[in-house]
Amino acid sequence: MRLVLLMTASLLLGACASGGGGAFGNASFRLVEAREHKVGTDRMAVTPPREWNRMTSRVFRDVREVEDWTLNGPYLDTLSFVSGLKDGKSLVYQRRKDIRQVPPFDKRMTGFEIAAMLESYYRGRAGALQFETTSLVPRDFMGAQGFQFDFDYLSGDELWRRGRAIGAVIDERLYLILLDGARQHYFDEALPDFEAMVASARLTR
Repeated sequence: MRLVLLMTASLLLGACASGGGGAFGNASFRLVEAREHKVGTDRMAVTPPREWNRMTSRVFRDVREVEDWTLNGPYLDTLSFVSGLKDGKSLVYQRRKDIRQVPPFDKRMTGFEIAAMLESYYRGRAGALQFETTSLVPRDFMGAQGFQFDFDYLSGDELWRRGRAIGAVIDERLYLILLDGARQHYFDEALPDFEAMVASARLTR
């Protein structure tokens, strides 16, 4: 499964890395040029306004629809793309015996329910000590009626982080772009790029 949603400080140890190549813990990077790119399973394409770095290592290994990028290193910011998650599939690998389960995606989910699914991931699997929803509003995405979900959370190393997810259910699949970054400076630095890519996002099939 491709990296899903974020790599939190509890999963990534050491200093941040940036640039097209190199490593961060067990992560490796590939330069993403400022042009259109298909992401995940190639069902969605976006155009970054400048160079980013694609994380090519895998922490979670069973969701092909998810792809992650970073600008300054995954400890500081992560941009995640969900490119058509199917009904009944989960965003993370989990076994039946796992105590903390993340609900699977359901094609009938509302924006509120998808936001709750993301919150359950942060609380149960990403080690958030506190989680605060700051906004949940309707927002069009790739020509469909979708939602915008804004939140803050305290990560396991007691760093406050901020997130924004914009997505929609299209043809019974979940499409979503999520920005997660350190609340001090790094989220705001990456936000214009995130909004540009949301605006550029299009279905490819």
